[in-house]
Amino acid sequence: MISLQAQKTVTGSVMDSKDLQPIIGASVIVLKGSGSDLTAYSPSGSGTTTDIDGNFTVQLKPDEIALSVSYLGYETLSLLVGNQTSLKIQLQEKSNILSEVVVVGYGVQRKVDVTGSTTSVKGEDLARQPVLTATQALQGKAAGVQVISSGEPGSSPVVRVRGIGSAIAGTATLYVVDGVLTDNISNINTNDIVSMDILKDASATAIYGARGANGVIIITTRKGKSGAMSINYNTTVGFKNAANLVTMANSEEYANYVTQATSNTVVNPGFSTDWYSQILRNAWYQSHNLSLSGGTDKSTYYISGGYLEDEGIVIDNKFKRFNLRSNLTWDINKYVDAGIIASFSNGDNKIANLGTAYNNAYRAAPIIKSKEGDRYGNTSVYQNVGNPILDIENNYNREKRNRIQSVGYINIKPLPWLTFRSSIGGELNSFTGNVYNYEFENDETTFLNAGGNQRNPNSNLSVNKSGYFSWVWDNTVTLFKKFDQHTVTFLAGTTAEQFSSNYIKAFRKDVPANKDLWYIGVGDANTSTNDGGGDKWARNAYLARLNYNFADKYLFTGTMRYDGSSRLAPDNRWSFFPSFGAGWVISNESFMSDLMLVDILKLRASWGQVGNDRVPTDAFLNTVEPNQNYPFGGGIAVPGSAITQVKDPNLKWETTEELDVALEFGLLKNRLTGEIGYYNKKARDLLINVKVPSVIGDADGLVLTNAASIQNTGLEMMLNWRTKVSEKLSYNFGGNITFNNNKVIGLNGGQPILDGGIGAAQQYTTKTDNDQEVGAFYVYQVLGVFQTDEDVLAYTNKDGKPIQPSASAGTFKYQDTNSDGVIDDKDRVFVGSYQPDFYYGFNIGLSYGRFDFNVDLTGVSGNKVYNGKKAFRQLATDNIEKDMAYTRWTRGSGINDEPGANAGNLPASTYFVENGDYIRINNITISYNLPAMIAGKKIFQNARVFLTGQNVFTFKQYSGFTAELPDDPTKAGIEKNAYPTSRTIGAGINFTF
Repeated sequence: MISLQAQKTVTGSVMDSKDLQPIIGASVIVLKGSGSDLTAYSPSGSGTTTDIDGNFTVQLKPDEIALSVSYLGYETLSLLVGNQTSLKIQLQEKSNILSEVVVVGYGVQRKVDVTGSTTSVKGEDLARQPVLTATQALQGKAAGVQVISSGEPGSSPVVRVRGIGSAIAGTATLYVVDGVLTDNISNINTNDIVSMDILKDASATAIYGARGANGVIIITTRKGKSGAMSINYNTTVGFKNAANLVTMANSEEYANYVTQATSNTVVNPGFSTDWYSQILRNAWYQSHNLSLSGGTDKSTYYISGGYLEDEGIVIDNKFKRFNLRSNLTWDINKYVDAGIIASFSNGDNKIANLGTAYNNAYRAAPIIKSKEGDRYGNTSVYQNVGNPILDIENNYNREKRNRIQSVGYINIKPLPWLTFRSSIGGELNSFTGNVYNYEFENDETTFLNAGGNQRNPNSNLSVNKSGYFSWVWDNTVTLFKKFDQHTVTFLAGTTAEQFSSNYIKAFRKDVPANKDLWYIGVGDANTSTNDGGGDKWARNAYLARLNYNFADKYLFTGTMRYDGSSRLAPDNRWSFFPSFGAGWVISNESFMSDLMLVDILKLRASWGQVGNDRVPTDAFLNTVEPNQNYPFGGGIAVPGSAITQVKDPNLKWETTEELDVALEFGLLKNRLTGEIGYYNKKARDLLINVKVPSVIGDADGLVLTNAASIQNTGLEMMLNWRTKVSEKLSYNFGGNITFNNNKVIGLNGGQPILDGGIGAAQQYTTKTDNDQEVGAFYVYQVLGVFQTDEDVLAYTNKDGKPIQPSASAGTFKYQDTNSDGVIDDKDRVFVGSYQPDFYYGFNIGLSYGRFDFNVDLTGVSGNKVYNGKKAFRQLATDNIEKDMAYTRWTRGSGINDEPGANAGNLPASTYFVENGDYIRINNITISYNLPAMIAGKKIFQNARVFLTGQNVFTFKQYSGFTAELPDDPTKAGIEKNAYPTSRTIGAGINFTF
């Protein structure tokens, strides 16, 4: 029996039960009645809605003893208040993706209220995969987001949101981790992540200004909740191996090929060395994570620690990471709450000398033994190639990095509809790298203590120390009001940030081999070289955003940001960037009420501009370089200083302007949800080198200035189906696909960018030019193979002279594109780029009883890959791939796509450009949820055991190791020394006590 009390004030908060995110605009209705049957209670006529932080306040009369809390997309909850004056209410989510709460810049919104393009991925979907960084697990899960990974331990994937928007300035995606801005999240434990919200279009990213030009990924980490302490332990252990290997010729095949290419007989020794098997291995992987969480009504805590170890599939490689995280919150009183979030990570990476070893393993002759005892096979007996094992074992390369990230905030709410928030966050990063090359000699025999041309008569040590510190201070005020059918949220504020960095490099020879003596001061002082530098820049901005909702039908968002950056010329440092968005929830119109199949139908459109200032800090300053000699009459050189490069003093912002239109829907009681959208993103005033008349001190006549424009247009589609068949059985499946067209639409006097140097002569392979994709391959067109010497003589110019006079039967025939009778750079043609026509992802989930089964697939299509390792082949004695041993041209064979045995070092051509399409089974996870009760006693809250596989299998046409080849925009997609893609098979447990 509930006693009636005098009128009282009741405060509370309404949160999502799944991830404890505040629910904005939830309806809180006061009920009156008696008894325990709440269905018999009736509304009293009073009530309120939750504010921007999910909080509410109501006044209860003596006969008003219950509340009804409801929100679109959630189950309505009725509860008795009794003697309570403070409530924490959690609503259960319905199956309605469009009504989820998503994190946007400086706040949260209902998905149905968002007018920009956003995608949200739950932390639990990321944590299933055994990866170093959460962005690797993001691959294939979000339309418009392409993730390109390397298999190298400690490396971070490249993330591209809706294509390449710049050629020279930075293209990195911004990460916002609990308010801390960063470009790298390799320090974050994936198990600590609650959600990852991706802001894709200019309207959604505009609130972050210059930092958001290439897309924004907002990461929310776990917080504690009131109640008893909860302990969670999660571990995965397993092994890794190379997922795709290239099969090289054995000794017999190699001997036949080289004999034919050189006319010198090579004897098969009767054994074959597989150099890749010598430098690759099955590697150990382990990850352990422990977290503690809990709290009271006034404070909560979440503390976690993790350890990850990845040996890497290349010998002598190992990456280790240790991390700590602490999230603390306090409700000081009903007007003020505060929190501190801090993390520390330590990374220790022992790097294998893969750059040299990789190419040498491809080229090294299989007729040389790798190693016997402490003696290495002399591969240079037959070729100018080092022993790959010696490349790794006699070089020591170790990197250590410490990172601290922290943010503190305070929210002051003098009125239910008004919130002041101030937060200050920072990141401190320190890096130390040591590279030691051991001394070793050779004795010109088949087996050496050194390895032929790899002799190193003097040991040497390189030390690199660097660090940076950045901070960001945000101050905002938010007004949230709901009256009648109008809901208004207005945010205004200011943000300031600063970045400073420094580095010191030193080198010295004859440092002893004892690791305890690896200091620069121990070596030969006469061989010392030193270098150093640093950077410092700052940004300041004023921002405002208005969100308006009328009757949950008509939506409007307007964002204004006035950005200032010290990286740009003084007269151009400040610029104004606006954005607007509108939405129409068609399904809430009265004419849709009879369409029972449609639950939500929403049309949205947006337009916005975002700036990009990621240029060198001194790009607009003419700097004077000392120690320059000037010749006077009589040949006398006088020392002095000179301006060696002319710079544009009026550099300004790169500007991205984007139009976005999309339709979102939920059908069949929201079992089927999806979205289809179109975007047109144009980046103008991009930095490019422009040719100017030669001036004194300017060696190349090029000036970096704002001239170029790049456009990305695309179509995104997402579909998801989920249903519960019975109490035991449920399933879901979904997919997304993105079509993107990237094009340089105007260099405006800028010089085309030649890049992708490869081979002995470092010949370029890509060209960024008008009407082409950024980093498009620009090579000679192979027409076939000259079958006879007569064919060579028959390929003539208009004067009847051979176009390729030095060619012979079995060599490539190249297209004379401009018909001038000579094969030169003017004959090169564009043949595509590493950028795919479309990329996609699929996921399947099945739950039966205590068993869960999940599969993720990802793929790309329409991209090209340049087989750089094959192009790097320089000598006739270099090894070949097994296919070349049998499919090459021989007289009378008629083979027209593979040349005869040759000396390598072929010019850049379509022969090396291959199809980069692939589809990969990215992850398979099978899990079993253990019963919490054993022998009638509750042992734990929940427990899960699982088997998982990452990069399980790849279906591809490319003949190399991997078609995923991240690099700078103008030279990506070239396989030279890429770390082979690795497959991980593991098992794990997850306990919560």
